[in-house]
Parts: sequence; structure tokens; C-alpha cells
Amino acid sequence: MLPAGEVRIVPSILAADFGTLALDAGEVAMATDWLHVDIMDGHFVPNISIGPPVVASLRRHSGAFFDCHLMISEPQRYLEAFRRAGASSATVHVEVGGTAKLIEQMRSLSLGVGLACNPDTPFEAVEPFLDRIDLLLVMTVFPGFGGQTFMTEVVPKISAARQAVDRLGLSVAIEVDGGIDMETIGLAADAGARLFVAGSAIFGDERPWEAVERLRALAVGALDRRG
Repeated sequence: MLPAGEVRIVPSILAADFGTLALDAGEVAMATDWLHVDIMDGHFVPNISIGPPVVASLRRHSGAFFDCHLMISEPQRYLEAFRRAGASSATVHVEVGGTAKLIEQMRSLSLGVGLACNPDTPFEAVEPFLDRIDLLLVMTVFPGFGGQTFMTEVVPKISAARQAVDRLGLSVAIEVDGGIDMETIGLAADAGARLFVAGSAIFGDERPWEAVERLRALAVGALDRRG
């Protein structure tokens, strides 16, 4: 079940050491039960990451919720393979098109249903699907590479998503991904995000589990101040 209103820090394994991926996943398991799994095809985004075999291998070592972000041009061809590999939820990009059919396919596979939008994609592109999804991922960088800088110009889109979800009474989790660190997480939380994908800010720390806790405390503090 996706936590629509609960603050959750979601470590991105893209920033982990792939040579010790299971160990890195285990280090953050004491602080969070979610992992963000970035899937890139070298076509939708200019980078290649991992596929179902690596997800399946990691699943043998982790009981975490696998939040799989499919940055690929033809997700319909691979959704079943990722489900078999151990994906808990799949997030596809509205930019690839065929969104309604992709949502139906994910539902039929009993996957959590996520929909992502790039920084330059208007909120209106995802708004018609809000009542059919579990998670809305607002990208705060252009996808493809880790370690990028948070784009503050996307903040109004996060706010628009929060307002729409609350107005419609939907249980949609709003997630942000890109440049989330100790400086930016409060801004994203104040705008309405509740799930925060962070890579370098976590796995670049010598004690990544403590980085998760610090990020969570900052997000919760921003929400408390917001009232």
C-alpha cells in the first residue's frame, strides 16, 4: 500500500555502489523500507542502468518495497518482467504516451501504479490520470543522471499537484526525485511532497542510514512549520 500522506525517504540505488548493492541496500534498511530503482534504456533518457535480472538479484537480498522508476520508451514490453523480478510498484512517464493503457496493464499485474512527469511537462498532462494512480512522481531534474541540482522552478507544479489531490480527496502519494538533499527537502515538503527520492545525499554519506533519518527529520520539520 502506498503511503499517500506519510513522509518517507526513498534511497535511490543509482547512487549506490553496484559492486556491493545488496550490502548498501541493507545499510539503509534499518531506516527505511523503500528503495527507488532507476531503470534507464538509453533511449528515453541518455543513460543505461539496470534491467529485470539485477532487480531479481537484489530482491533475493531485500524485503524492501521496490519503487521502480521506468525511464524507458516502451514500458509496456517490460512491466511483466519487472513484476516477476520483484517490483512492488512501477512508475511510467506520461511523456511516452499510451498512459491509460499502461495504467490498466499495471493494475492487471497487481503493481502499484505510478506516473511521472519531467520538469518541463505541465501539470495538466498528468492531472486527468490522478484518480487512476497511486503515486505521482514530479521530477525535479531532467532524468538520466544522478547528482543533479534541484530545479526550484518545478516547485509550483508540486504545489499544484498537492492542491489537486487534496481538493479531489484522493489517496495519491506525491513523490519528488532529483537534487533532494539536506538543503532542498524542506522546500519540496512545504510544496506538498511526501515521498522523497535521494541518492547522493544518502549513499554519499559514510553512515547512509543516519542520512535517511536526517532527511526525514527535515521533511517532518518543514511540514510541522507549515501546519
